[in-house]
Amino acid sequence: MKYNTSNRKEKKTDRPKKRLRPKNLISSDQPFDYEEVEAITGPEYIQLMNRDGMVFSPYEKVKKNIPGFYLPEDKCVWMRAGVINLRFCDYDYDCYNCPFDQAMISVMGDKIAPDREQRQAYWSRHVKEKYKIAATPCIHFLSGRIESPEECTGRYKCDHCTVHKLLDKETPMGTSERSAYKNVSGYKMVEDYYYHFGHSWVHIEDGGRIKVGVDDFISNVLGTADAINLPPVGVFLRQGEIGCVLTRHDKKAPMQSPVSGTVCTVNDKVLKQPAVAHNEPYHNGWLFKLKPANIKSELEGLYSGKECFQWMEKESQNLLELIGPGYKQLAATGGEPIDDIFGHFPEISWDRLIKTFFRTAEKH
Repeated sequence: MKYNTSNRKEKKTDRPKKRLRPKNLISSDQPFDYEEVEAITGPEYIQLMNRDGMVFSPYEKVKKNIPGFYLPEDKCVWMRAGVINLRFCDYDYDCYNCPFDQAMISVMGDKIAPDREQRQAYWSRHVKEKYKIAATPCIHFLSGRIESPEECTGRYKCDHCTVHKLLDKETPMGTSERSAYKNVSGYKMVEDYYYHFGHSWVHIEDGGRIKVGVDDFISNVLGTADAINLPPVGVFLRQGEIGCVLTRHDKKAPMQSPVSGTVCTVNDKVLKQPAVAHNEPYHNGWLFKLKPANIKSELEGLYSGKECFQWMEKESQNLLELIGPGYKQLAATGGEPIDDIFGHFPEISWDRLIKTFFRTAEKH
């Protein structure tokens, strides 16, 4: 028994004493554990950061010290804020859907996270640098009401356009939430909604807020998006600027904002489940809401009334010509349009579909 007791004592004394070590903190005024941050970011992102403070090498030095590796300028918001040394944005500044951003916030808290204004600025700058407007067609040429001019030369100031006035276009204010669907060439349209030639729609809510979404036509053409990058709340969008970006299989589809205004709400349901925008594009699948800046004059540059339907018929014909004669003959027999044109006809390039119907493109 004594032997056993002494043996246990030996083992106890041999065991190293457990010491309460002080945490390795990042920044003297922000109590964040270094190991926790390292686990989230990966060691390569904080290798130049001291354990006791925010000491790191300048970006240009980091860039220079990586031989044969070109670093683009789309720095992660956390890198721009100086919290980490090296990370680049993989999500088009869609921080809401970015697992890295969510992990950093959970570890480091909101105090040190880039604020809303910073995120707005990064997103706006990014979409301007990465995407461009590929065409500026006259809306009445697209609908077939006129044969010329093909391009708009007046920056869509339709209320000042002589051609627009000659067509005696009516612009009724206000739309109804319970508006009826109309089937145009196999695609649903809401009779009282306004439509932008880039296939977004506008609904004027009680109180003057503007609800924006993608139409049924483009939902059928592109299929279900894997992710939808919506603008941050507070960003000011101008009519015709990039308003959001749809992603499928790493392919991007930048969509123009149909009107100008400040983003006041985004649809969380669509952010979490992009399929909702495809399945219910006119109701639960709306994208964002705007506090409009100049809605009365900008509505003149959107389709309304009978011209909506004329335009959709022309767009349907354009799609049939892209797909080819076989599908065109099928459509002539009264067949319903196929959902997910891109998935069924991969020979039509994604870039061509985006340029033809969204009238946008990525910059190369």
